[in-house]
Amino acid sequence: MQHSQNEKRENPRKIMFFDIDGTLMEDSASHFVPESTPQALAQARAAGNLLYVNTGRPVINVDADVRVLGFDGYICGCGTYIECEGEELFYATNPQALCRETAALIRECGASPLFERRDAFYFDPEARELPFVTVIRDTFRMQEKNVWRKVSDADFSFDKFVIAYDEQTDLERFRKGIAPHFTFIDRGWGFAEMVPLPYSKKTGIDFVLKYYGLQRENAYAIGDSLNDLPMFEGCGTSIAMGNGEKLIPYADYVTDDLWHDGVAKALAHFGFLAGGVSA
Repeated sequence: MQHSQNEKRENPRKIMFFDIDGTLMEDSASHFVPESTPQALAQARAAGNLLYVNTGRPVINVDADVRVLGFDGYICGCGTYIECEGEELFYATNPQALCRETAALIRECGASPLFERRDAFYFDPEARELPFVTVIRDTFRMQEKNVWRKVSDADFSFDKFVIAYDEQTDLERFRKGIAPHFTFIDRGWGFAEMVPLPYSKKTGIDFVLKYYGLQRENAYAIGDSLNDLPMFEGCGTSIAMGNGEKLIPYADYVTDDLWHDGVAKALAHFGFLAGGVSA
């Protein structure tokens, strides 16, 4: 869908960007979604607003249980992949040489990695395996995803990656080694996420706002964890889920938790459900 320059200058619609895990659905094997959430999302779109997923997940891991909720587009892999109205408009990845150097550094530093690409996941049998990554692999296996791709595969590369670490990990050396190429996001509990510079959830938002000709003040972000801070920076209004304890201090508004209709209540509070096309 093309947007004329006049449309871009005068577009009065509001847009909301949503994290997935802990916001749209429970971060568990059940992927529980409150009944109110799909109803509110449908009502918000019917009112003329735009709704986008903005996630650290690669697009391969944005499953049908997310897409069925109904969105206008997806920012995946922390801004490395952008899909608008069913069309891929942006994709960034890393040179294979950098990917192999990074995998070697992770082994030497004693961390446990999961490498993510828009079309594949890669594990490293030669690296340490910590329980966090074991649980991810087991979950993917239950979801019938391919968990057999390895760093030694000829086509190994990644868009972003995560690590599990513990007291035996040389985290200082790891962080120093990746600093020229990746942003380090500490998710807590011995888990961290690495995103290639200069991309982030914010750069994805910047792209989408420009695409539609929307102003930052008409953009809203809702999330539950610290990796949503870049999303907050890209929007005029930031919303924390009630279950997002660490994110709450940074939010303009705190809605209820996931299990008590937090998404629906946020959409209602900010006028997305009725007369949503407003300046």
